[in-house]
Amino acid sequence: MANVAITGAGRGIGFELVKQHLAAGDRVFALVRNPSGAAALGGLAASSAGQLTVHQLDVTDGQSVTSGAASLGDAGIDILYNVAGVADAPRSRLEEIDWTNFDEVIDVGLKGPLRVLIAFLPRLHSGSKVINLSSQIGASTWPFGGGYYAYGATKAALNRLMQSVAIDLKDRGIIVGLVHPGWVQTDMGGPNADITPEESARGIVAVTRNWTLDRSGDFYKWNGEPHAW
Repeated sequence: MANVAITGAGRGIGFELVKQHLAAGDRVFALVRNPSGAAALGGLAASSAGQLTVHQLDVTDGQSVTSGAASLGDAGIDILYNVAGVADAPRSRLEEIDWTNFDEVIDVGLKGPLRVLIAFLPRLHSGSKVINLSSQIGASTWPFGGGYYAYGATKAALNRLMQSVAIDLKDRGIIVGLVHPGWVQTDMGGPNADITPEESARGIVAVTRNWTLDRSGDFYKWNGEPHAW
């Protein structure tokens, strides 16, 4: 049994990761910005006999991140998933960029994972894994038709950031990974996307279980294939 903490756990891929790890018998700490707005997650926790607990954590607020981490008590963490994210409009015109939204995307998707990792670092141990949801949109090798300025830039920066973190944590035996979850049928991906959240989460869990220290800092697809970037 592993102790698993998941940000953005109230919906989409984060919620499916919760369900996958519960089914595997793991102890799950679900971290969400607004627990009262995550009814399905709360219901799942209520019927879990303590296997799942829900904790308030806003990745954009340093105090909230610190308090959210502290609310786990003295639990060590074997797997930490940084899932929380937001996107800008996919076809924003250059002349019409919403800079407030642009800053929010960066704060949630780039600063947020680092805030969370730092707050949880005392709970991590040799063999712990920090898995960050990235995107192929952030890869320079992936042909894309423009747009998603803030989201693409954020995911590219997240990859580079976490590769640096992986180097600095390697001596401690902590594994850092980046995963493209696929084009997923979520609020962000839309109903016409390729795969369901359940399929994406199942793949991410399998990739995570098999991640080794020699591959710390690497970027993989949800199906286990390396992702060039």
